[in-house]
Amino acid sequence: MPNKKVLPPQTTLWGRITRYQIIIPLIALLLLVLVNLIADPTFFKITMKPNSNGDNILSGNIISIIDNGSELAILALGMTLVTAASGGQDISVGAGIAISGSVLLRVINGGDPRSETMQNPIILGILIACLVSMAFGAFNGALVAFLKIQPMVATLILFTAGRNIASWINNGELPIVKDESFGYFGNYIPGVPIPTPFIIAIICFIVMFLVMKFTTLGLYVQSVGINDKTSRLNGLNPELIKLMTYVILGLCVAIAGLIKVSRISTINYSVIAKDIEMDAILAVALGGNALSGGKFSLASSVLGAYVIQFLTTTLYKFEVKATALPAYKAVVVILLVVMSSPAVKEKFARLSKKFHKNEAAAGKA
Repeated sequence: MPNKKVLPPQTTLWGRITRYQIIIPLIALLLLVLVNLIADPTFFKITMKPNSNGDNILSGNIISIIDNGSELAILALGMTLVTAASGGQDISVGAGIAISGSVLLRVINGGDPRSETMQNPIILGILIACLVSMAFGAFNGALVAFLKIQPMVATLILFTAGRNIASWINNGELPIVKDESFGYFGNYIPGVPIPTPFIIAIICFIVMFLVMKFTTLGLYVQSVGINDKTSRLNGLNPELIKLMTYVILGLCVAIAGLIKVSRISTINYSVIAKDIEMDAILAVALGGNALSGGKFSLASSVLGAYVIQFLTTTLYKFEVKATALPAYKAVVVILLVVMSSPAVKEKFARLSKKFHKNEAAAGKA
């Protein structure tokens, strides 16, 4: 009887599958789907019904997930690049959203928080908010890239002062935009049944994907994240590349800020995007990206963002209190950190090697 041919560990089906980063958020997504299917199959029901304006829109838990997770998905794009290049995370994105949102509202209202009409075009407000947010991103990036300050410490400055700056921009008042069209960005465009934030998130992902595909930026970011000294010897400028990633994150923050303030046509400086920076970091980790920098996957991070929102919606479905949500997310973080630790990976590698040796011995018998 001929010996059974056994593939080496690295060519097994599981070995090929686990080489893809996106498998981690996919497994998490499948687990959440399974739990909800068992607990309540109607969780996935999608219906068409009129909203308060009389427009027919899609409604259901899944629609809520893709809607409410869109800002986080957009932030995850920028946070992934920052993490990959600098080996650290920006904890000031929530405060950055408050600043960009405040700037946007001030420009639109022309400095009058109770203006009955828009004093300036929305597009002008968006452009100025983007420039301001990118400038703050450049400030963070300069501290990290040129002054060699650890990313979390460098961004702690804006994390601490950002919401006060946002309040100061509008003199502590809460401006309100009364024009209906401003709410389209954070809700629905008349005649379009899909949430506008989800459409914006898709556009952002496509643009970022095309930039990564048709430029060398992705390769440079990965190279700098793996070893900035080696990348410098190869002709790259690590400081400039790190700075660029923080500027890109600043742009993502401005877009997320647009959606946030558009949802309610006003702003609450202390509450807007509260703790979203932790969710953005978790999305990057859940996407299988190394938090120490290097190889990255934008698609995995975006999927990770929607998985986090799926988890949040599921917990609300099970009537978990909002104050307890961080504890559940902390459990996810612990599991991710443990599973990605070198010791655990080495243990799994040894077990896999032992399994294939036993399989080969059984085939020869």
